[in-house]
Amino acid sequence: MAAEPKIVELSNGRITAKIASWGATITSLLVPDAHGNFADVVLGFDTLEPYMNGMSPYFGCIVGRVANRIKNGKFMLNGVEYSLPINNGPNSLHGGLKGFDKVVWDIVEHKDGECPSITFQYLSKDGEEGYPGDVTVRATYSLPEANTLRLDMEAIPNNKATPISLAQHTYWNLAGHDSGDILNHSIQIWGKHITPVDENTIPTGEIIPVKDTPFDFTTEHKIGERIKEVPGGYDHNYVLDCGDEKNGLKHAAKLRDPSGSRTLDLWTDAPGMQFYTANYVNGITGKGGAVYDKHAGVCLETQGFPNAINQPNFPSVVVQPGEKYKHTMVFELSS
Repeated sequence: MAAEPKIVELSNGRITAKIASWGATITSLLVPDAHGNFADVVLGFDTLEPYMNGMSPYFGCIVGRVANRIKNGKFMLNGVEYSLPINNGPNSLHGGLKGFDKVVWDIVEHKDGECPSITFQYLSKDGEEGYPGDVTVRATYSLPEANTLRLDMEAIPNNKATPISLAQHTYWNLAGHDSGDILNHSIQIWGKHITPVDENTIPTGEIIPVKDTPFDFTTEHKIGERIKEVPGGYDHNYVLDCGDEKNGLKHAAKLRDPSGSRTLDLWTDAPGMQFYTANYVNGITGKGGAVYDKHAGVCLETQGFPNAINQPNFPSVVVQPGEKYKHTMVFELSS
């Protein structure tokens, strides 16, 4: 059995992250603005109990074995049909009823010094939440530079082919987690296409251009500027197809708080990114008694495309035994 879950701290003097072994979850991230004022820029809870008691709408956690939605909770692989728990309308979402966000990960390494880091590991067993084969999953959070948080995820199937697509589900509010909604944040997304969805939020299989639609963030716009034209709010997968590259990672998004005092630049090697505006958050009491309502945060979940296992024209999320799934995210937090 894994140890009791705990919260550990990573700090480099400028950024301080608190990360729980429950779900490999970022519970707090203190970041300064240009004037040296620190704010906690992620939604979450002060203690582990709300996360463990199912109060969290995936605040800050790593979701898997497959992030996002799988249509009707079913897929075929190597001639076998697999059935997954249904937990989101008719779909299976974020790995099922007890995904990687609802388990205790082992802490296998914790380093201080020049580049503080912490590595979590979890063994997902054959048949867990309906998925085939044992998979060893690792997630390393590090602070490689003064203003940078990095996450390296990897997973190796031990004995059977399986879909794997992990995502980091932090809800960001760069003005501070308790500052109200994110509709006045500005965002630029380096994606010229989205994968449109049906009435159950499952991609139709099409890949359509965002040009001349409320989904076009190829230039910077306020999140709230056109959100009323999107029924329910943004909850869509962007195809990351036009960002600059740096160290093998693509520029995915730039998020800016209303006063312009904090900026988040996100870089990744994933093919897609779910842009989600916390449409279903409703009166959740979080850190310091702050109440999180609709649009209290924004999620930038880099990922494989939703329901890719059932869409042959989407990039494959199937990983063969002995192969390694890898997914890196770099969060540059500047003031």
